[in-house]
Amino acid sequence: MEITILLGSFVLLLLLRVPIALTLIISSILTGLYMDIDPAAILQRMVSGMNSFSLLAIPFFILAGEIMNEGGISRRLINFANVIIGKIRGGLAMVNVLASTFFGGISGSALADTSSLGSVLIPMMKKNGYDSDYAVSVTISSAAQGVLIPPSHNMIIYSTAAGGVSVGALFMGGLGPGLLLGLAFMILTYMIAVKRNYPAGDIIKKKDVPKILWEGILGLFTVVIIMGGILSGFFTATESAAIGALYAFIITFFIYREITLKHMKVILHKTFKTLAMVMFLIATSSSFGWLLALLQVPKMVSDTLIGISPNDYITILFIVLILLALGMVMDMAPLILIATPILLPVAMNVGIDPVHFGVLLILCLAVGLVTPPVGSVLFVGSAIGRISVERASLGMLPFYAAMIVILLVVAYFPQVSLFLPTLFGY
Repeated sequence: MEITILLGSFVLLLLLRVPIALTLIISSILTGLYMDIDPAAILQRMVSGMNSFSLLAIPFFILAGEIMNEGGISRRLINFANVIIGKIRGGLAMVNVLASTFFGGISGSALADTSSLGSVLIPMMKKNGYDSDYAVSVTISSAAQGVLIPPSHNMIIYSTAAGGVSVGALFMGGLGPGLLLGLAFMILTYMIAVKRNYPAGDIIKKKDVPKILWEGILGLFTVVIIMGGILSGFFTATESAAIGALYAFIITFFIYREITLKHMKVILHKTFKTLAMVMFLIATSSSFGWLLALLQVPKMVSDTLIGISPNDYITILFIVLILLALGMVMDMAPLILIATPILLPVAMNVGIDPVHFGVLLILCLAVGLVTPPVGSVLFVGSAIGRISVERASLGMLPFYAAMIVILLVVAYFPQVSLFLPTLFGY
């Protein structure tokens, strides 16, 4: 009955479109009351869920992304990618993928990527003769790839939900699959460009190349500072995030100088708004996860999946299918917090390393970001491209296929995720 109340009220409130954070805490309180648990104990679990040093990195990552986004980094990264690869047939589509790879390493947000780069690249692609659905598909699929590229605050959320898995190991673990997915998109965009006879990119004047490269490298150096600090052992993830945010501030306001210091008020407002949502989710999911563990739901799920088939490969496939299905109906951050305590024990029971599972989880949920019925990135991309969600979804079919292939490779070949963490001693 306790499990029925917890999960039943959760599903019912979701169907009633109650915000996910409120759904989590209401379900927790109702279940706690039935079990004669003092509501104060549930509130204490909320507070303890946020009492983690690694979570301090999240506001700095969000702040750095907002500063660089508002300060014109999008246009500079597009120009930087255009210098590298824009001359090839379908070069503008490949520039889209490469710019998303760069931008994902700064913002860590697929929505920010789509909103920022998409608002520039989708109209540009349409103007250069690309089909609207193709322009949207390239933009949103490559944005989803960006959540794997470090630094990603979603990895920090997973680290907290998983009980303190190394953030540095997760960053390194996501890099290989993220780049592999980006490479798959680059190959796919080239093949489609040749088939549909899309044009090559515009030729950039030689006199403009040094400035473009210099400004692009300055922006990308944010990632170098963060990752270099973590891998060298000089900084923790939190300290690297803080230094990265400071560097982004200096670059934006004193070198790029597209906006004035007065604009910092807008940036801080956006940062605190995003941070409030993320931290409230972490707090409420902590109490929900505590009740799940208390009611032994993870063990029940593990026993059920193993009971269906003793074959580890089949169990891994079930985990992937469950995550893909959940990703189609819920957003990434709450799903990380809800699914991790349930499915991580199952994954570890079949020999999956926590770092490997974290990367697999993020990749599965990234597919959900661009999948109907509630894929947030799909909706934003469709709005920017001014096409229907149905048309955008049809245009995504080749990209869905590429994502599923890479997903299966990551699922069944753990070294794709674990090679770099092992190499750097995590």
